[in-house]
Amino acid sequence: MSFLEHFFIILALIIASAFFSCAEIALASSRRIRLQQMVEHGDKNASKVLGLQQQPGNFFTVIQVALNAIAIMGGILGEQALSPYVAAFLEQVFGHTAWLNKVSFLISFILVTSLFIIFADLMPKRLAMTYPERVAVSIVQPILFFLKLLKPIVLMYDGIATGLFKLLNIKTTPEDAITFDDVSAMVDAGTASGALHKQEQHLIENVFELDTRTVTFAMTARENVIFLRLQDDEDTLKKKITEFPHSRFLVCDDQIDAVVGYVESKDILKRTLNQQTISLNSELKVKNVLAIPDSLTLSELLERFKMTNQDLAFILNEYALVVGIVTLNDVMKTLMGDLVSSFIEEQIVKRDENSWLIDGVTPIEDVRRVLEIEMFPDESQYETIAGFMMYQLKKIPKRTDSIDYAGYKFEVVDIDNYRIDQLLVSKIQS
Repeated sequence: MSFLEHFFIILALIIASAFFSCAEIALASSRRIRLQQMVEHGDKNASKVLGLQQQPGNFFTVIQVALNAIAIMGGILGEQALSPYVAAFLEQVFGHTAWLNKVSFLISFILVTSLFIIFADLMPKRLAMTYPERVAVSIVQPILFFLKLLKPIVLMYDGIATGLFKLLNIKTTPEDAITFDDVSAMVDAGTASGALHKQEQHLIENVFELDTRTVTFAMTARENVIFLRLQDDEDTLKKKITEFPHSRFLVCDDQIDAVVGYVESKDILKRTLNQQTISLNSELKVKNVLAIPDSLTLSELLERFKMTNQDLAFILNEYALVVGIVTLNDVMKTLMGDLVSSFIEEQIVKRDENSWLIDGVTPIEDVRRVLEIEMFPDESQYETIAGFMMYQLKKIPKRTDSIDYAGYKFEVVDIDNYRIDQLLVSKIQS
């Protein structure tokens, strides 16, 4: 055979090897979600790729049989094709020597191997990793043809491999479930690439956290709830709604744990403007209010609001004591974060580059986000930064109590009736 004939044979082997290398990576790394989107847009080849991914053993067997056969043929034919020409060239340069055949074989081997590594392995695989779905839908038809052509061989080798996996009790069925960690990683990657803004990243993360955060995360705590008593006289009622201009107020029988319902401040204001008397026992309509347990998640709360057509609820603990109130607006603020509210900035005040003043009731998730701490220890045991301090200190805290964690010093600077009011968080200088 002439040099040209040898050259075209090696070129054909390289092209065939490149095709199967490209197919292997593209079919394995194509994302199921992207393929399903392509199917919805009418791409029939995308559905065929999804079918192949359901039985990866079949196409992997075809590809491995083809790659190994091509590699063996390339090694045999490549060395035989190039060695004589390399030997002739070396003989012209150095004359006939004892080492001529060995060196010509080594050079031929290195040359053929390099061609296969670069053009049949590295380049096609990098291309397939860059555009996996596009490449997969382009090569799926030839792969299906080879599957039919080599079906007996595929069944034999794939059957042996499957039998060995069963014998070793190794599961080979891929898991299609997408977890929160998967979505979070994708969102982080989108933010890093600039496809998402930082605020959009926080919004998406907050949506998924609605299933894990309880209603106490978004509530107005018991000590901050302004309520009206059935026993309040007209002057007291007017004073409260003037001093605390809320749209609605809980109505309780003498004390907060005896909730009767709620009234809207506009009803009180309307009677005041009309110079009518105000009494919670007669003139004002006290409406029913939703009661929920403190174990309810924010996602479940939204569903409860939808079912009852209400947007205000009071929260009870296991002892039937009121721990706080929560509104639909509170849930939306939690969901939207700093897109619609500066609440986080009010709770976490940055003093300088290395220190922050943090309100004790600040949710631990917000502290983690601002300080860029990956995780607090045993986070399921508390919800606020004050809870973290009490959990770590194992006692009722007092001023100047401190904890060092994750490169920060958390120090109690203000106590209000045994409750941690404020902390000073400082970076520990190394």
